[in-house]
Amino acid sequence: MERAQQGLLSGVDEGNHPPAKPGDGYFIELDGKREFAVIPIELYERLSVALEDADDAALFDSVRAADDGFRIPAAVAHALLDGEQPVKVWREQRGLTQDALAAKAGISKGYLCQIEMCKRVGALKTLRAIANALAISVPDLTTA
Repeated sequence: MERAQQGLLSGVDEGNHPPAKPGDGYFIELDGKREFAVIPIELYERLSVALEDADDAALFDSVRAADDGFRIPAAVAHALLDGEQPVKVWREQRGLTQDALAAKAGISKGYLCQIEMCKRVGALKTLRAIANALAISVPDLTTA
């Protein structure tokens, strides 16, 4: 309130009159400009809730705009958590046979079978081809 003591804060008695009726707010001027609004606590609380709701809506909109639409189906998540081999889990989820996935990935069925049976890990180039054929990313094919 140092500025008020210097006479720079105009208050109720300097032109900023108290509310005409209870529940109305009023302004406090500083150097002839409105600087503060005095409002009833009920209005402040309603405005606070509305602002928080607006912030939540803006956050939701930004997350939705950044959403790539990729979801891991529950059946896949459960199978992976149970320790099943990811290539096999995703292949079955996509409804592909070993022959069909091998053809889409450009590898032999035997090589795919070895990867699914954990006999071979698969080169990064191969895992990329399988991931592309399954429309997922390479990290989705690695076990935790």
